[in-house]
Amino acid sequence: MRVPGPIQKGRGAVSGQASRRFNLPQRESDGDWMDAAEEIDGPARHPATTVTEEHPRSILSFNKSPDIPFDRSINAYRGCEHGCIYCFARPTHAYHDLSPGLDFETKLFAKPDAARLLRQTLAKPGYRPAPIAMGTNTDPYQPIESRYRITRSVLEVCLETRHPVTITTKSDRVLQDLDLIAELARLKLVEVGISVTSMDPKLSRLLEPRAAAPAKRIAALGRLADAGVPAHVSIAPVIPSITDQFLEDILHAAKDKGIDRATWIMVRLPHEVAPLFREWLDVHFPDRAGKVMATIQSLRGGRDNDPDFFTRMRPTGVWADLFRRRFKVAMTRMGFSKPAILLDSTAFRRPSLDGQLSLL
Repeated sequence: MRVPGPIQKGRGAVSGQASRRFNLPQRESDGDWMDAAEEIDGPARHPATTVTEEHPRSILSFNKSPDIPFDRSINAYRGCEHGCIYCFARPTHAYHDLSPGLDFETKLFAKPDAARLLRQTLAKPGYRPAPIAMGTNTDPYQPIESRYRITRSVLEVCLETRHPVTITTKSDRVLQDLDLIAELARLKLVEVGISVTSMDPKLSRLLEPRAAAPAKRIAALGRLADAGVPAHVSIAPVIPSITDQFLEDILHAAKDKGIDRATWIMVRLPHEVAPLFREWLDVHFPDRAGKVMATIQSLRGGRDNDPDFFTRMRPTGVWADLFRRRFKVAMTRMGFSKPAILLDSTAFRRPSLDGQLSLL
C-alpha cells in the first residue's frame, strides 16, 4: 500500500508518484523507512527547486489542432514552479521518467538557446510569419524567468524582426518586460492574456501556490492597459464548486483596471492530472470532492476528461450551459467583449544568422 508523503508547504501536488502510462518502475514511500529516516535525519526537508538546462535543436513547435487559435508556439521551460494543481501540462513530465506531481513543480528544465534557435527558424527562406504563442504549456513568467530571462530574449527577437507574438501568464512578472511589450504593442505585434482563477488569495495559495496573488495579476492588467498593450483577462480554469463563484468579481476587478476583453476555459484533467486533482480535493476539500468530480464528469461525457478533437475544449451539459449563459450576461452587463486583436504579420523582417537583418 502506498503511503502518501506529508503535504509540502508551497507546493500544489500532494504526492510525487511516477507515471504508470509507460510501464516505468514505480517509486513508493515505505512507512517504516520514513519513520526510521526521521529518527536518524530529522524531519524531511521540503523539496528544493532544481533547474536543468537543455539544448534542443529547435524551439518553435507547430500544431494542426482544430481546437486552439494558433499554429505555432514556444515553451522556454519544461515544468512550472507555480505548482498549479490543475495544470494540463503536468503529464509532459512523465516523458522524462519524472512525476507529474511534485517533480513537475520542483525539477524544471530551461532552454537558454531559445532566442538563437528562433532566429535560425525565422531566417529560413520558406518561413512565413504568424503569431507565436507563449505560455501555452508552462508559464513563460514563472519564477526562474527572473534568473534566465529566456522569455525576454525571445521577445527581443520578435521586436527586432517585427514578428507577432501572444503571451499567456498568471504572473505580474510580465511587467519586467513592459518596455519591450509596450513597443511591440505600438507596432501591433503583441497581445497579453493574464489568467485569474479566483479573487481569494487563500484559495489561490492552495490551487496555484507559487503564482502571483490575484490582486497582483489584476494590477498587472491595469499596468498593461495604461501602457496601451492589448490585454485580456482569462478566467481559467473554471473549477465547478471551487472557483466558479468568482466569475463576476474577476470581471468587475478587471473592468475597473481598464480591461474590456475576457475569456474563460473549463478545467481539463488529462492523464495523471485527474488522480492528482482528486488527491488534492480529498486533502483540501473533502466535504465537496465528490460533488466537484461528479460535475466535471457531467461536462465531459461521464469521464474525468474528454481528449477528443473538437470536443475537448467545449464542455457540454446543463452546468456548462448555465455557466456559459452566466458569462455572457456578465460580459454584456459590464461592457466586455471577446478578444479580437488582429496582430500584424506583414511587417516581418527576416534576420540573417549573423544577427543582422536582411535588407530584403
